[in-house]
Amino acid sequence: MDLSRIISDGEAGAARAALDWAVSHNIPHAGWCLAGRIAEDGVIPSRYDLKETPTGVHAERAEMNILDSDGTVIFTLSHRLEGNSALTVLLAKKHRKPCLYLHELTFQPGRRLARFAREHQIAALNVVGSCASQESGIGAFVKATLDETLRLLASERRTRR
Repeated sequence: MDLSRIISDGEAGAARAALDWAVSHNIPHAGWCLAGRIAEDGVIPSRYDLKETPTGVHAERAEMNILDSDGTVIFTLSHRLEGNSALTVLLAKKHRKPCLYLHELTFQPGRRLARFAREHQIAALNVVGSCASQESGIGAFVKATLDETLRLLASERRTRR
């Protein structure tokens, strides 16, 4: 099992951090963003390989990314799911897609994400979570967790050989 693609909506914060992480690790990325490539910080840069939804409806974007992935991870610093993150859980359940919630106080989040990816055979991982305006440190948490996850999965792959 390998994480071979990151799916994201490109919103500033957790989702954008995941895209930046994918680019820096040469991991393909994709996803659906709002029509007009609108995000809380303006227009999502064209360097991200995202498709625009037909409408500007957040639920549509979230649902399309859930459907295009094998599973979803939600990142927040707070231990409460709110807004679009809470909606994402409901949509993942609706489509019977695995969903994992990680927050700043989660014990060994990288290990938890690696186990989640392995157990659910996640190749395309949808990454969502807090916006940068709500939780300014969310990007560092996402990147550190994804780094640890990638390291653990690579180690497991070497061990199996």
